[in-house]
Amino acid sequence: MFSRRSFLTGSAAALAAPTLARAKAAETFDPTPQYIRVKRDFLPGQILITPADFYLYLVTEPRKAIRYGISVGRAGLQFTGQAVVQVKKEWPTWRPTPEMIQRDPRTYAKFVNSDYVQPGGPGNPLGARALYLFQDGRDTGVRIHGTIAPESIGTAASSGCFRMINEHVMDLYNRVPLGTVVTVF
Repeated sequence: MFSRRSFLTGSAAALAAPTLARAKAAETFDPTPQYIRVKRDFLPGQILITPADFYLYLVTEPRKAIRYGISVGRAGLQFTGQAVVQVKKEWPTWRPTPEMIQRDPRTYAKFVNSDYVQPGGPGNPLGARALYLFQDGRDTGVRIHGTIAPESIGTAASSGCFRMINEHVMDLYNRVPLGTVVTVF
């Protein structure tokens, strides 16, 4: 049963919705690399990732960084914490993790009960470059890598890795040495 209060509340919400939608549209996601200021001091060379905003920052000097758009892990598959770039590869090979195969055996059918590893190249899901993240000397299985699905940038679409447009990950790859600290908030 409708009350006067529920009618007024619903009407007010309906009237506010277009305003909220316009405000949200004004803060559009921009995946292109750009120099920006950061609020806190981090050491130059550090990588900061803010999954909620779909951005990766490479600190270039105190309070300044290059910001790149990224894709992040789907719900339940996000990585947080600190890691170190311990391996870098151009046109890396790829094989889904056992957990990925178990979650979606139909998609990864050619990997089920086989040792198949997809060679690097334009059709490889890791794209043109990959930075391998380690914690305490152990591979986390998480990568910062290119993608063959650039439309996924700005979304939570991966199985835990951080995807970048191939041209952007190639730029980052050239700027980042082994040992770079990566902090994911």
